Amino acid sequence: MTINPNPRSVVAVRATVPEDAFTAGALGTRREGSGVVIRDNGLVLTIGYLITEAEEVWLTSHDGRVIPAHALAYDQETGFGLVQALAPLGLPAVQLGDAAMAKIGDAVVLTDGIGQSVEAKIVTKQEFAGYWEYLLEEAIFIAPAHPSWGGAALFGPDGKLLGIGSLRLQMSRNGEVADINMVVPINLLKPILDDLVTRGKAAKPPRPWLGAFSAESDGQVVVMSVTEGGPAAKAGLRQGDVISDIRDGAVDGLADFYRKVWESGPAGAEIPMRVVRDGRETWLRVKSADRGSFLRKPQLQ
Repeated sequence: MTINPNPRSVVAVRATVPEDAFTAGALGTRREGSGVVIRDNGLVLTIGYLITEAEEVWLTSHDGRVIPAHALAYDQETGFGLVQALAPLGLPAVQLGDAAMAKIGDAVVLTDGIGQSVEAKIVTKQEFAGYWEYLLEEAIFIAPAHPSWGGAALFGPDGKLLGIGSLRLQMSRNGEVADINMVVPINLLKPILDDLVTRGKAAKPPRPWLGAFSAESDGQVVVMSVTEGGPAAKAGLRQGDVISDIRDGAVDGLADFYRKVWESGPAGAEIPMRVVRDGRETWLRVKSADRGSFLRKPQLQ
């Protein structure tokens, strides 16, 4: 099946972040990726980590035009970011598709902002839990992987936008390891798009954030590191700790851990957790926070 997306509507995104920004150490101060035009006024959808705390954003079209832009919004729950061009892009908006209707085995195309496209197939649609307190109920995974995936646009068989490229991962199947891309489904954008444009954020209370980077090992949640100055660090959570319970409920894997934390109340709520450290159990009380309060805010224009 031939897929005919409009690659001209996918642009390169380059962002500069101050050295003292909260995310500078983890994500760097110069970030490059892609974005796709979703409104005719130059509104560009990208992946949020490219533009988080950006003080300067530039878009480059396929014909080499460089246009200044503004980091409009970043939604931590979905991972989406929005950029508004500050001069006419002159590029048509793509049509948004329905990621819920996409099926395993469907032919897709992942296109970046410098004109590279990879013809791929959807290999699975499933839950994804990221170590940075991130959870998607049903992410899209495609293979083969695109070498420039960050913010790249995933188009379905009808040429409509199905999602935005987020990660490059590896999948083992039948003893063989293959590179795949994780894509954030476009359906997650639709309920919050207008709020992101007008308010710079979704109209819902922020989730409680711990500042803990965790991994799952045999169903156990193991702390890999904690954010300096974050809630987990202040409460005494350490690298190597195993989080076994939240309040009065046992933790069953990383996704369950996140759900239990987010169900514990709004950002700022105190979250009791049982931790196994060096074979001994202890209880910690972590006063959660709004991660957004640690970030530099984009200025609405």
